[in-house]
Amino acid sequence: MKIMSKEEQRLSLQSDLDAQKSISDRRKFGQFATPTELANEVVSFGLDILNSNTVRFLDPALGTGSFFSALTNHADSTIIEKATGIEIDSHYAIPAQELWRNTVLDIAIGDFTVLPPKRKFNFVICNPPYVRHHLIEDKERIKTRTKQFSGVELSGLAGLYCHFLLQSIAWMENDGIAGWLIPSEFMDVNYGSMVKSFLLNNVELLQIHRYDPNDVQFDDALVSSAVVWFRNRKPKGNPSVKFTYGGRLSAPNIVRLVPVSELQKESKWTRFPLQTVRTHNESSAVLGDFFLVKRGIATGNNNFFILEKDKIREFDLPHEVFRPVLPNSRNLPSDEILADDSGNPLLSRELFLLDCKLPEHEVKMRYPTLWDYLLKGKESVAKGYLCQSRKCWYYQEQREAPLFICTYMGRERNESGTSFRFILNHSTATVTNCYLALYPKGIMKEFLKRYPHELQNVWGIMNRVDSQSFIDEGRVYGGGLRKVEPKELMRVPVPEMDSLIRSNRGDVSFKTDKAIQLNMFG
Repeated sequence: MKIMSKEEQRLSLQSDLDAQKSISDRRKFGQFATPTELANEVVSFGLDILNSNTVRFLDPALGTGSFFSALTNHADSTIIEKATGIEIDSHYAIPAQELWRNTVLDIAIGDFTVLPPKRKFNFVICNPPYVRHHLIEDKERIKTRTKQFSGVELSGLAGLYCHFLLQSIAWMENDGIAGWLIPSEFMDVNYGSMVKSFLLNNVELLQIHRYDPNDVQFDDALVSSAVVWFRNRKPKGNPSVKFTYGGRLSAPNIVRLVPVSELQKESKWTRFPLQTVRTHNESSAVLGDFFLVKRGIATGNNNFFILEKDKIREFDLPHEVFRPVLPNSRNLPSDEILADDSGNPLLSRELFLLDCKLPEHEVKMRYPTLWDYLLKGKESVAKGYLCQSRKCWYYQEQREAPLFICTYMGRERNESGTSFRFILNHSTATVTNCYLALYPKGIMKEFLKRYPHELQNVWGIMNRVDSQSFIDEGRVYGGGLRKVEPKELMRVPVPEMDSLIRSNRGDVSFKTDKAIQLNMFG
């Protein structure tokens, strides 16, 4: 009978342990095991950077030990002086202790954000837990410790992996090497700005490799992955950072050295190495000059709060506590939403949002059937994260019906080459958070009031915005999924919009003289 290798034993163990947990539980705690091939690639590459005859290894989120297993494949046992793995979940840690019992690996069962850094290491390799900010327990304590160890105060929106990366500095020897397998989103999002500042100013940032977003590294997590390499010493002189993209760490498809001076100016690091730093034209008009952009309503539970007309009749619910809401974009037959005489969208599938502003005692007294319906959600929907945070669990955000709507998340569309499109809404329907809502403001609001016949031209300009403009301002996730947030959408340039206004009211640039433009509509 064939004897299983240690890595084969580990993979079998990992599979068994994962099967004992639901995927939702593992996602809640950010438990996504590193594939063998990827672990070997990272460790082998890191050892070349370390270039030392002595390895003191640390993995702050060990799991079953994929990185340590890779270390034993690529480093002679005689040079591994010590190896420590930290794992918070005993479900994985205890079996891992048994698996690696006769090796140099010491496994501590505990929380990396709690354990004191008593020892130092020169080779830190980690795939930290990908836990979103709203699921982080004891967030303020973790933020305080991150600032204590790194001097950096992270945003409350930062994921747990950001805290792991910054806190690891207290565990590292001078000139030690660290390799972090983390989501590439930190390179673009606002909360990542402090992480990037740390990498530029507190350590010597060596390389960032970004895998092609269409080449997902984890079967059970849709994230765009990057490996960040740094040395624990202050940067010297005016260095550059190697940015690589696609392929493997040792054989990337694209390589570019980016000066730190460019990285300090550019907020979207996923531009590199495919593109250069953006040149911002302050005189160019952007969507935010003409529109206020808001995310659509987050109901807390669409299945409960959004009902079809037949369901409202079936439950005998009062129509006055509902308002029309648009379905997701897949269920829109056209990008122009027409309306009936009452303002309801002319769609085959009519949806309505439960939007009751009355407290429970008044609902119970005035609308018995609605009260019965709310009771169905009292012990389930009401205990959801969003509903619990409200003054009254079924109160909804207030959003006027937007004139324009943007599908802010999607993959490349073959026919147009863009993941995003704008929808013209003539109805009184509001939208959920699968859309961004655009409301004309200032000059655009007055312009459309004065020249309503130009509405189609405004809409046309929005849909002619080139795909690269969205890519420049937005972000990308695993599988090529692209996304743009409200503030990012407001930064998308629309020079044609400025030209349209000038063509109607004379050759006066919106950006050049805003006061004159305002006077035109006074």
